[in-house]
Amino acid sequence: AVVSTQSTGGQILAVLKALESESFCKNYMGRSEAFGSIPMEKFNLWGGSLSLGHPFGATGVRLTTMAANRLAHEDGQLALIAACAAGGHAVGHVLERYPSC
Repeated sequence: AVVSTQSTGGQILAVLKALESESFCKNYMGRSEAFGSIPMEKFNLWGGSLSLGHPFGATGVRLTTMAANRLAHEDGQLALIAACAAGGHAVGHVLERYPSC
């Protein structure tokens, strides 16, 4: 599982690096310029359920709790939560933090 995770992570990093390359985007994607880099603050730097661990069947609660805590910590307004399961199932929702009374 660790080797599989590392190779998947390496592929993701390679794709992100390629999207920053003007040459790659011109030659293989038919674009006139590179896509550019994704700002690191847009990534989930706190880790997801798999990296932090969770009881089987508790992914939704785990992700929602983490998103709520992060919104409070970073004084955020909205969080996008997405999860997938075996067999092609997927769910996503938007969590909104309401102002304190």
